[in-house]
Amino acid sequence: MFSKIISLGLFGMEAYKVIVEADISGGMPRFDIVGLPDTAVSESRERVRSAIKNTNLQYPPSRITVNLAPADIKKEGPLYDLPIFIALLSANDQLKGVTEEMAFVGELALNGELRKINGVLPMVLCAKKNGIKKIFIPYENASEGAVVQGIEVYAVKTVFQLLKHFTGIEEMSPVTSEIYTEYYNPVNIPDFSDVRGQEEVKRALEVAAAGGHNVLMVGPPGSGKSMLAKRMPSILPDMTFDESIETTNIYSIAGALPSGISLIRSRPFRSPHHTVSPAGLSGGGAIPRPGEVSLAHNGVLFLDELPEFTRNTLEVLRQPIEDGVISISRAAAKFQYPCSVMMICAMNPCPCGYYGHPTRACTCTPLSAQRYLNRVSGPLVDRLDIHIDVPPVDFENLSGTSKSESSAEIKKRVEKARAIQHKRFEGTKITCNAKMDAASTRKFCQMTDSALLILKTAFERLSLSARAYDKVLRIARTIADLDNSEIIETVHITEAIQYRSFDRRFDE
Repeated sequence: MFSKIISLGLFGMEAYKVIVEADISGGMPRFDIVGLPDTAVSESRERVRSAIKNTNLQYPPSRITVNLAPADIKKEGPLYDLPIFIALLSANDQLKGVTEEMAFVGELALNGELRKINGVLPMVLCAKKNGIKKIFIPYENASEGAVVQGIEVYAVKTVFQLLKHFTGIEEMSPVTSEIYTEYYNPVNIPDFSDVRGQEEVKRALEVAAAGGHNVLMVGPPGSGKSMLAKRMPSILPDMTFDESIETTNIYSIAGALPSGISLIRSRPFRSPHHTVSPAGLSGGGAIPRPGEVSLAHNGVLFLDELPEFTRNTLEVLRQPIEDGVISISRAAAKFQYPCSVMMICAMNPCPCGYYGHPTRACTCTPLSAQRYLNRVSGPLVDRLDIHIDVPPVDFENLSGTSKSESSAEIKKRVEKARAIQHKRFEGTKITCNAKMDAASTRKFCQMTDSALLILKTAFERLSLSARAYDKVLRIARTIADLDNSEIIETVHITEAIQYRSFDRRFDE
């Protein structure tokens, strides 16, 4: 007796169609699963056997062979429990009505309950793409599965419910996006109105948000670097639906999607501790899962105490910062995860943190201060667009009663500048000024003769690299957009150059 059931699997960011074949034949009782299963998949036979027994169904005392095709791709995770369960019942003539227009995914408990699995959203999207009409998923994954239109998504709590559906005793209804409309859009994002003083730093962060630029903040302890960074999502433009799908896909695969959430609509803010490993930041595993840099896709990656990260960990970020994609190579295949992030870094100017402080003396020797700065490589710092000094806040600002500008007011200006960029780059893959390539930079960063002369002088005096030269132009383009100016003027290029003033500190 033979049966064939459709399921789905994950390989990196991509979901793919899996055919679960079950054959029941004579011979000594045995249960084999073939098709490159990992340990979790091989253990499915015990969960399926117990689920069949505990639902008062007949477990075939025969030789059972289950094949997961395609057999050349490693199958990972417990998500094949449900399709194997259905395949065995179909092969044993205990279940009728299952067709190849249906797909099944889910982990089984020993009593027949279905448990939540990772990666449901990309799998439902893949099922729709492959012409599958109905997909049965665990009930706890219903919210993310309901987002996809054009396919019937059934949320299953137990196999009893599924059996009643196919026998016609109690048919289930597909879930809809009207039922599950919970979005991950936290309302308690910190506001810039809470920040006292630091007007120059706020301006730099506004420019960064308007153009999607990376930022390095250097200042003593307690000057507000972390406080400012945590408020960045509050001034970034709202996510588009496509961006929400991309980000939710990543969180679904990583198993980091909050329970009951359909879509992530607020830009992610990830702040890994400086003890994070290179694999934790970039992604890892036999079949790599997304790391912190991918979980921050379309949002903010904040690296506090930058020199405390290991050199190997930081160097992982070099290429992804520019490409917006991180590639992880394994013997079997090469995996790519999107990581288009705004990276914000914060650090002290020296080990004690008080170099250049107006009131507190620095206790570091020049050599120890230089060694501290050299923990961060020059090539990495060169990839950070804006370098800004964060001075200590004085008493008058801290004790003042005047209200600072709110995030909503700053966000209006940011969205206006982004609208200009959206129109400028319409029909291209460029999303903001920071993502311009060299050709686009030359085309769209036209400046006056006086601005060109100032840039030439700064290039020579600061010994800027070719990459830093392009970044200054892109920052100036963003400042001009905020000023609603088509041409980069002297005032725009001057402000942009000020945001590269730390280049001379980070010579290797």
